[in-house]
Amino acid sequence: MSGFIRSTLWICLSVLFGFGLLYILAGCCYPVDPEEEQPGIEDPSFAEHIQPIFTASCALSGCHNAGAAAGLDLRSGLSYAQLVGVASSQRPSSRRVEPGDAQNSYLVIKIEGRQSVGSRMPLGGTPLSVEETGTIRNWIGLGAEDNR
Repeated sequence: MSGFIRSTLWICLSVLFGFGLLYILAGCCYPVDPEEEQPGIEDPSFAEHIQPIFTASCALSGCHNAGAAAGLDLRSGLSYAQLVGVASSQRPSSRRVEPGDAQNSYLVIKIEGRQSVGSRMPLGGTPLSVEETGTIRNWIGLGAEDNR
């Protein structure tokens, strides 16, 4: 085999290997399929299931309470009105919670670490569990009702 053919073959194999590796890695990090059943509570109540997650992980941590970060107060009695249908302060073209569309709700994007601005939430803490994230996704997917 000539040097040119060997070099060309080597380049082709390297490119194919690179694309194969990218394909495998992308599968590990691809966003959750919005049509796929999510873990967590299937029919969550805002008051019983969602607000307790916000209280424990967001409001009590000192970030999203009085004088809230990003103008978002997630304390009980205030959080719903500041989330559902409200434009994100970091990405105004997105709503914090878009009822029926968990995949594109900025809240989900932030808690899953898919944001392009700012940090994953909760900031500096332990990420929400798969069950907590699934419960929030399910609530949004079912229309993000305020069933206090």
